[in-house]
Amino acid sequence: MGGSSREGGKVKPLKQPKKDKKDVDDEDRAHQEKLRADAKARKDMADALKKGKKK
Repeated sequence: MGGSSREGGKVKPLKQPKKDKKDVDDEDRAHQEKLRADAKARKDMADALKKGKKK
């Protein structure tokens, strides 16, 4: 039963080569920048609220 071969088991798929970073066009870049700005604005507002409550 306990043979040394790996017959009959689930075969692992071969690793896929890493994909090159896709070229980001200006529209995508602008969208990412907007998302970062929105996240920063939300964080700043949350920090301001926390500071206001501590007074």
